[in-house]
Amino acid sequence: MGELTTAKRIMMIALLVVLWGISWPIYKVALQFTPPLLFAGLRTLLGGLLLGAILLPRWKRIRWKENWRVYAISSVFNVVLFYGLQTVGLMYVPSGLFSVLVYLQPVLVGIFAWMWLGEAMSGLKVTGLVIGFLGVAAVSVGGFSGHVAVAGVIIAIITAVSWALGTVYVKKVNQRVDSLWLVAFQCTLGGIVLTGAGTVTESWSDIVWNVPYVSGLLFGIVLGISLSWLLYFTLVNSGDASKVASYTFLVPVISVFVSSLVLREAITAFLLIGLVLIGLSIYLVNRRARVVQQA
Repeated sequence: MGELTTAKRIMMIALLVVLWGISWPIYKVALQFTPPLLFAGLRTLLGGLLLGAILLPRWKRIRWKENWRVYAISSVFNVVLFYGLQTVGLMYVPSGLFSVLVYLQPVLVGIFAWMWLGEAMSGLKVTGLVIGFLGVAAVSVGGFSGHVAVAGVIIAIITAVSWALGTVYVKKVNQRVDSLWLVAFQCTLGGIVLTGAGTVTESWSDIVWNVPYVSGLLFGIVLGISLSWLLYFTLVNSGDASKVASYTFLVPVISVFVSSLVLREAITAFLLIGLVLIGLSIYLVNRRARVVQQA
């Protein structure tokens, strides 16, 4: 994809966290009118097919015989497990707690990237990742009430692990595959599995084809899935995976702010505390990277 300038990287990161941040309240509204697995499956499947159609002039870059295993592995970690386990896990634990556990992902990416990609792991970066996770915990503390099942906690942790493994895996193989086609096949293959699972366990007749549902589906197809994953993997492949992952700590903050405006959910002191912690986290994780570049 070529080297990204600092300005372009900042713009892409900002767009990514905004897209992922506003997707939570948008999907929350849409899910009132559709079974969850079918919704996850349709938006990933159609998003992948849309991107594939756009990429048809680049079809020679697919190299299916060489890369089908990469496409399949990426789809398992980044779509089937990530979205599928999210859907199941939210049935067992409050959404706030679930999101905190899922956002162990940047911490895990830092560890896995250090183990398998040889990325630097300084005390400053570790401190920053832990502070960022505490910031997410503060933002989501309002969702801790309610019944908590051990199964739900385990599912949430596996969700975080699968996302982290998928991120590091894509970074590791990025020289072997075309990033655009990787996103297209990841979404398409994963979407087929999720839609199939939804067809078996849910009912298509339960979908209410109204404006909130169709709007949420279209947002997911074009922006929430295709564009956001493309941005994420482009950023990961162009730099430090753990540094990029640290910015995803901002997603719950944006989600809560948007939810407070659109869904009338309360803004609490914990949100402001979380915002400060997450800002400090991003500074610490990225500060070390800049020092290395200047050396």
